[in-house]
Amino acid sequence: MENKKTSDFNKVLGAWDILVIAFGAMIGWGWVVSTGSWIQTGGILGAALGFVAGGIMVFFVGLTYAELTAAMPQCGGEHVFSHRAMGPVGSFVCTWAIILGYVSVACFEACALPTIITYIYPAFLKGYLYTVAGFDIYASWLAVAVITAILITWINIRGVKTAAILQTVLTVVIGAVGILLMIASGFSGSASNVSGQLFNDNAGIITSVFRVALITPFFFIGFDVIPQAAEEINVDLKKIGKILILSIVLAVAFYGFVVLAVGFVMSAKDIALSQDGSGLVTADAMAKAFGSTAMSKVLIIGGMCGIITSWNSFLMGGSRAMYSMAESYMIPKFFSALHPRFKTPVNALYLVGALTVLAPFAGRKMLVWVVDAGNFGCCVAYCLVAVSFLILRKKEPDLARPYKVPLATLVGTLAVAMSGFMVICYMVPASGSALVPQEWGIAGGWVLLGVLFFVLAKYKYREQFGLLVNIISPDDARALQASNSELSAALDRAIEDAITFAIRNRGVAL
Repeated sequence: MENKKTSDFNKVLGAWDILVIAFGAMIGWGWVVSTGSWIQTGGILGAALGFVAGGIMVFFVGLTYAELTAAMPQCGGEHVFSHRAMGPVGSFVCTWAIILGYVSVACFEACALPTIITYIYPAFLKGYLYTVAGFDIYASWLAVAVITAILITWINIRGVKTAAILQTVLTVVIGAVGILLMIASGFSGSASNVSGQLFNDNAGIITSVFRVALITPFFFIGFDVIPQAAEEINVDLKKIGKILILSIVLAVAFYGFVVLAVGFVMSAKDIALSQDGSGLVTADAMAKAFGSTAMSKVLIIGGMCGIITSWNSFLMGGSRAMYSMAESYMIPKFFSALHPRFKTPVNALYLVGALTVLAPFAGRKMLVWVVDAGNFGCCVAYCLVAVSFLILRKKEPDLARPYKVPLATLVGTLAVAMSGFMVICYMVPASGSALVPQEWGIAGGWVLLGVLFFVLAKYKYREQFGLLVNIISPDDARALQASNSELSAALDRAIEDAITFAIRNRGVAL
């Protein structure tokens, strides 16, 4: 079942806006807190090459997104692609999975921000309240999390352009801090630091690269926010696909160069000491590169900006995904309401925003479990989008594709294989990325909630369930309206002629 209409959203996002939204979503806090463990796992060059290998895995998935987004630039992205290829059931599974990913990351970032403030200013923690899963919760910690959650939700309600401006400012800060580290490492680093830790000597070159490559795709989750806001993008359709791919390339480069910069400044002993101490190896590398502990705090501020850019992007993506499901009567229609002035999915934003306000009360440990389950959901959605890409190439070969991927069968097959591999990594204990029982419980609970929504929506909306709304241009809408008017006029004339003919045949003069 399909319906056609013009978009209700404001087209206000330019090329730069969507680039920083995607890049900012991928660059969170991991580059500050995890670089040391990446180097210890694969060595400096092994970790950098691991990110390149992981980026290639995500690149194939990104190519399928690029083509589908340009071909179907509608709010909801994955929802539209999977619905067109697999129908309502496949679309429900795909979109429900990606919503878990978006909402979980947004909720986690609400906890990450005040936690990082404690690294800069330990005395910040005041007013102990309670402990959850070994994590102590303080009144000051909660206050920062809740106030920031309300502020970011308010910014998103005020319009996607407002959110994009925030994203631009913070992404520029992240980039500037990262570049500062890279430049400083070139002047103060030493080749002797690199020579002893190019690869993990206990693992070998291939294993070193593979171990890091295995975990890196999960740091690239976020480029898929672009399709969610597709109706709000005022860019040539072919460019949308190219920008999506560019965002992945930039993220790979950023992570790779940060690893190389840290390794050039820090010896293996320095990294081990930092890991045992603050755990913020990248921040300690910044301090050593400049010979000033104050610069470590500058880098941590850059990491804080990464938290907010991810939070901002995933709040945007989650609300749009919910809107698209509501438009198709898969969840309550209430969530498809747009703000009368700002044209944002206000009720969906209220819900996701409320969850980010409540999330910090559960503690950081609980939300680590939630975000791992959410990443699993994202990978499931990626796999289904890649499958949709292959299906639509066969099912709709004549579909207009402004950005057309060459060697489609090969690219699609590799995308399915790569995303399927990521899903398997979450399921196989030996992979090092497998979900723990608590995370399986969260994922299972989300599945049960989805089944409940599916059954209730199916019962309440009946034949409207799974309605696919196709967005058409204003010109096409006018042409369709004119065509319908002509058809209606022709039908009226036919009825009038039929009545006249019937009356005449009965011998009655008009």
